[in-house]
Amino acid sequence: MHALIVVANPDPQSLTHSVAAHLAEGVTLSDAGNSVEFADLAAEGFDPRFTAADIALHLRKGVLPADVAAEQARIDRADALVLVYPVYWWSMPGLLKGWIDRVFTNGWAYDDRADAGLVKLLGRLPVHLVGLGGADAGTYARHGYFGAMKTQIDHGIFDYCGAGVVTSEVLFEAGPDHATAHLEAARVIGRRLFDASRQRKAADAA
Repeated sequence: MHALIVVANPDPQSLTHSVAAHLAEGVTLSDAGNSVEFADLAAEGFDPRFTAADIALHLRKGVLPADVAAEQARIDRADALVLVYPVYWWSMPGLLKGWIDRVFTNGWAYDDRADAGLVKLLGRLPVHLVGLGGADAGTYARHGYFGAMKTQIDHGIFDYCGAGVVTSEVLFEAGPDHATAHLEAARVIGRRLFDASRQRKAADAA
């Protein structure tokens, strides 16, 4: 099976990139036939700005920009979508949010027509969210940050498109060796990435 891992951090030496690499390692360790593709949005220079051309596309009056078409094709090839990102201001970085704004278009991720209502188009796509938090779990719990993120991202974005969020994790800071724990957690997430798909296939075959 094939995973697309989207990374949004401009520093290639960051813990975010290390977590993504260890997650990919877990994917391939779980089955030698699995494959992984990285979308490093910063390194690739993806433009997150939602312009007049994107508005025209949303209104079905414009053409699909080439960079958006390329990203949609990468997602269409994937059996799972994984987002790995640092938590900025209790959400995802602007680069990643702009990627979603531009790529998850009306007519591809969902179909919103006045005469038919909302149709969710990404029901086949399992999503895995791995955020790296710059605070401990207690801080998130006291202020309700994690719940707010799940409402905004898991439900507000992906449920709107019908894509099921299988993994929704924030890797919290917890002691001086939290980086090592994060890398091991990422490897475990990678190993389990396609468990639900395998279970569905087994049930279908039974």
